Amino acid sequence: MAISIADIKALREQLGTGMVDTKKALEEADGDLEKATEILRLKGAKGNAKRADRSTSEGLVAAVDNGDGTATLIELACETDFVAKGDKFVGLADRVLAAVAASHADSVEAGLAAPAEGKTVADVIDADAAILGEKVELRRVRLVKGDQFSIYLHKTSKDLPPQVGVVVGYTGADAETARSIAQHISFAAPEYLTREDVPAEAVEKERALVEQITREEGKPEAALPKIVEGRVSAFFKQVALLEQDYAKDNKLSVSKVLQDAGITVSDFARFKVGA
Repeated sequence: MAISIADIKALREQLGTGMVDTKKALEEADGDLEKATEILRLKGAKGNAKRADRSTSEGLVAAVDNGDGTATLIELACETDFVAKGDKFVGLADRVLAAVAASHADSVEAGLAAPAEGKTVADVIDADAAILGEKVELRRVRLVKGDQFSIYLHKTSKDLPPQVGVVVGYTGADAETARSIAQHISFAAPEYLTREDVPAEAVEKERALVEQITREEGKPEAALPKIVEGRVSAFFKQVALLEQDYAKDNKLSVSKVLQDAGITVSDFARFKVGA
């Protein structure tokens, strides 16, 4: 039977599929839109298996304050920036975030198992990936706890959705400073809140490394302990938020900025797409 342009357009708008594939599916389904949809989804599902080993270096980050002392940050990944900036992928991310947040998931595994649209988040992602024609994966999930939250989503390109996401859980009344700290975290990329949070194994590994470097530099033996401790302190300034120099004024530490603002950071998370 003859397939109308209107039907092709309607199905393409619904699923985001290509012109040729949509027309072929409608022809195979004798113009039945519901059957054509099933054909396209089945074709896409088979494609998902073939795409399983592909890399996903693009995507976006998204976050939400859950309104109950928690906030959720996710990274949803895909293969190309073309898909990442499309409305369908951005819409999928919104749906995934809503479901993951509602379940209070704090891991990818829990996030994928969360109920969504009568299925699971994993099912929803697979179904949309089949239509998008790319591998899509929920790469990271983090549940942040705090009295209140500052959420900062940074675009590295105006043409792309947010690529860096930060959620800061804190107590205090200075929301402006809290947002500034979130911006600092997006730039400085600390891994821990305090130096005490850095695993002892990581500290000892760094200490051994800087001691070896210092010895190879020929520094006097008597000066080694002081030099090594100084370099270990520099390591803490790299990885622990409260030890870092404040990005907007490196004469101040982050801890001093927080103290002056009457803010206490209880938790934070930072994701960068592909990192």
